[in-house]
Amino acid sequence: MPLRLFWSRAFLTSRNMLWTLLIVNVLGTIYGYIWYGDQLEWTAGNKPLWMLPFVPDSPTASLFFSLSLVYLLVKAQPTSTSGRIVRYIIEALGVVTSVKYGIWAVAMIVAGASQGESMVWQDGMLIVSHLGMAVEGLLYLRFMSVGKSAVGVAAGWLIINDVVDYRFDVFPWLPKPLYDHLPIVCICTFGLTLFSWIVTNAAIVLRDDKRCAVR
Repeated sequence: MPLRLFWSRAFLTSRNMLWTLLIVNVLGTIYGYIWYGDQLEWTAGNKPLWMLPFVPDSPTASLFFSLSLVYLLVKAQPTSTSGRIVRYIIEALGVVTSVKYGIWAVAMIVAGASQGESMVWQDGMLIVSHLGMAVEGLLYLRFMSVGKSAVGVAAGWLIINDVVDYRFDVFPWLPKPLYDHLPIVCICTFGLTLFSWIVTNAAIVLRDDKRCAVR
């Protein structure tokens, strides 16, 4: 079987593949919110309630990507302008946040291990699943309707999230050794927001150039 088959639109957008990815992402989203349970409880008891949506980063990213997969399964484009705008923003959030937090989580786990934090089997599972988030976001972007404006909105949300996280200390709980390097973690987090915005925009340009070439 040619390897290029696994890169093809026919394979990646087949209903079996989309349903499989949707199920995996929904289960991952549920697991992610459960994983953040203790921090959500702590935040609710110690911080203003409006900060709660800024706590669970990765599961919210996979939630947006799951909604993007639903759009691909349904196939029908929203008929209203507002409906199309909502779709574009959801898809942009699904891609940009998946790229950022997929890479961020892996970087934090590896950085913690390099500073002496013991790794357990869950860390290996989290590394694989978060790398998958980053890959699937960019892989499926070429089948989505999202454009640069919506990606800008998604990047704006990430910046707000970063500011709230590190201004009010509601960032995801880190491996213990990394708390000694919190300013560096903060800089890297903001840097990943910029990186995710740039990479997603580059992928959109590549996608649109290929579509023009086909026409």
